[in-house]
Amino acid sequence: MAEKFKTMIGGQALIEGIMMRGPEKDAIVTRNGEGVHVEVKPRKIRKKGSFATWPFIRGCVGFFDAQVAGVKALMRSADLSPEAQEEEPSKFDQWLEKKLGNKRFQNLVIGTAVALGLGFSILLFFFLPNFLASLFYGVVKHDLLRSLIEGAVRIAIFMAYMILVSRMKDMKRVFAYHGAEHKTIRCYEAGLPLTVENVRQQTRKHPRCGTSFLFVVMILSILVFSTGTALLGLIPGLELLEGTLWYTLLLFCFKLLLLPIVVAIAFEINRLVGRYDNWLTRLVTAPGQWFQNFTTNEPDDEMIEVGIASLEAVLPEEEGADRW
Repeated sequence: MAEKFKTMIGGQALIEGIMMRGPEKDAIVTRNGEGVHVEVKPRKIRKKGSFATWPFIRGCVGFFDAQVAGVKALMRSADLSPEAQEEEPSKFDQWLEKKLGNKRFQNLVIGTAVALGLGFSILLFFFLPNFLASLFYGVVKHDLLRSLIEGAVRIAIFMAYMILVSRMKDMKRVFAYHGAEHKTIRCYEAGLPLTVENVRQQTRKHPRCGTSFLFVVMILSILVFSTGTALLGLIPGLELLEGTLWYTLLLFCFKLLLLPIVVAIAFEINRLVGRYDNWLTRLVTAPGQWFQNFTTNEPDDEMIEVGIASLEAVLPEEEGADRW
């Protein structure tokens, strides 16, 4: 069904639940044996004109904020699961929490999880493609062609990883909640009452999905990294290192410095496709929406109920305040 407006509300699938983020509030909604559990807390609203809201700067700030919020929500959903509530914390966890205090212990766990997640992503999707592309230095002489090979390897690794994850039994339910989140937002944007029947009829694909965002990051990395590599090649004498381990590490570190630029540009593109619907935005989001065939599944009615509860929990008090 055609949308009547675009909302800035977005979410993330959790363990038996959904985190929904509105302009004023965040909600973590999960389902357990007792029914639907809803937790709502206010969001920190940054003042307009502040450094963190500047174009491109806000992309890096928003990305990091989303990672932290996502990890917190995921850990909270795990704590609320019936299996976790039956388990006792390990002696090490109890000792660490006693030494640091509950809040500092939680911050340590969340910080470690975010660092490990980002580190794993960088190694798998950036260092590994960079290393594999370096194997072609003796055959492929042109920097642009090598960058294209690296980009193709990066996209192939990303797609293979996500497809393999989507086949895991536990992740199938998480991806079904992902579908429920998308369908609920689609129903809301179509201006329909948020009922299970109305939500079920919506598509499970959405242009502002994190999958689409990551796909844009992959494509942009080819353009930004190839341009950066070309500029790096202008440094006199650097060509003497080509083909060596030092050159590979230098390129990796240089591209790591360029990564915030890639994320910032991708964030601005995501804002544009969130606000507008035309042939250009549809073209930009088409690969990511196609890939959502693997990262979303059709939800059941109980999952849709969680999606509805999570969206209703973050609707702003002033009607229309969530519209782009």
